[in-house]
Amino acid sequence: MDPVAALEPIPRPPGHLLIGNLLDLDASHPMEGLMDLARQYGSIYELTVPGRGSRIIVSGYELVNELCDDSRFDKLVGSGLRVLAEDPVGPGLFSAETADPNWHKAHNILLPAFSLDAMRGYLPQMLDIAVQLMQKWERLNPEDIVDVPADTTRLTLDTIALCGFNYRFNSFYRDTPHPFVVAMLGSLEAAQTKPRELPGQAMLHPQRTQQFHARQQILLQTVQRIIQDRRSTGAVGTINDLLDRMLTGIDRESGEKLDDANIIAQCFNFLIAGHETTSGLLSFALYELIKHPEVLARGYDEVDRVLGTDLSVLPTHAQIHQLPYVAQILEETLRLWPTAPGFWRRPYENTVIGGKYKVGKDDAALILLPMLHRDKHIWGENPEQFNPDQFSPEIQSTIPPNAYKPFGTGQRACIGRQFASQEATLVLAMILQRFELIDFANYHLKTRQTLTIKPDNFHIKVKLRVGRTATLS
Repeated sequence: MDPVAALEPIPRPPGHLLIGNLLDLDASHPMEGLMDLARQYGSIYELTVPGRGSRIIVSGYELVNELCDDSRFDKLVGSGLRVLAEDPVGPGLFSAETADPNWHKAHNILLPAFSLDAMRGYLPQMLDIAVQLMQKWERLNPEDIVDVPADTTRLTLDTIALCGFNYRFNSFYRDTPHPFVVAMLGSLEAAQTKPRELPGQAMLHPQRTQQFHARQQILLQTVQRIIQDRRSTGAVGTINDLLDRMLTGIDRESGEKLDDANIIAQCFNFLIAGHETTSGLLSFALYELIKHPEVLARGYDEVDRVLGTDLSVLPTHAQIHQLPYVAQILEETLRLWPTAPGFWRRPYENTVIGGKYKVGKDDAALILLPMLHRDKHIWGENPEQFNPDQFSPEIQSTIPPNAYKPFGTGQRACIGRQFASQEATLVLAMILQRFELIDFANYHLKTRQTLTIKPDNFHIKVKLRVGRTATLS
């Protein structure tokens, strides 16, 4: 058979003259909109948007498995990341093209900072910030309400700043957010909205462009100050953190150090990516726990057995790795709610996937993780069910490669996976050790999306569990 004759067109919504599939996209909830289209059109479909050409959306395991082949496909930097990588910041590890020599240098220098051995060294700083969250919640009155995404964002931003750069935003001690945080949130909003604008639309709103660049300047100046302070105090080479590695490290392949522009870009990337995804993970995990009391009860049992009930004794590195069910709760949360809900791939050459769908070398393919993680061929007939036993050792060993990809794939997978996992396990375990979680408003999940997704307007109440006494001071 002629192989060309065997090709099939990629399914696509009908679209409209001039605007293509623009009306098929849900601007308020883009991820859910893409998921709904996948349920309607299947494991692969194509969208056309004016000014941005065609985009292929892929969620079936067999097709994703091909797209994750690094010999055929590479990471494509998505439009949102490209916005964040605009001058004056520039591209960092997460927003650079693989061919960028600065990506290779930074990756080689920083990779040891995220090894399993390195995680032990970050625990004191992680505990420092985690204790601040516990103190805040312990001191709440019974009627006080917890804004979960807001508090987990404070936690994770302060954690990466302290672990990575020995810098304190002191988010739990401020009445108003740090200017960096305000500027960062605004930049993330812009990174979400700018790529959806029609050609020329930005010219109609020049104040938004000016505002974006003003925010970028605040981010740039903050990072420059952190670097300058490290150098001016003579502390370079004495603090074993990410910044020290970037200031002193030498890439073994090229024999070169990172220049200041690259260091600034990496700092910026880590401060954003190092907190956004983990805060979303913790928020979604707490949502799932309040909706699944049987899972919550098992989590309580494990934490009590490993950590005990004396809140004055903080978890050790060894104990964090003795909480398999807490880890399963987090893995299952990332299955249903991968906080970075997709990543882009592009082929090196014209190719065919699934034996019948042509993908050109200039085409962009989005792997839609929430639907990949709901593929019934992998996750059973009820993939929407929250079930941490999906990641029990016996079942996890049967999950095929590339069926579960919350941290990306291949050489461009998230460098900070171990960091995020340790932080999330530590914090969730400390919360479960201390608090009863109260779904006082019978919360119904709605997501909010910037570059990542989080529960929107998610509030709970907490109180100390029976037999616990607040001892943190």
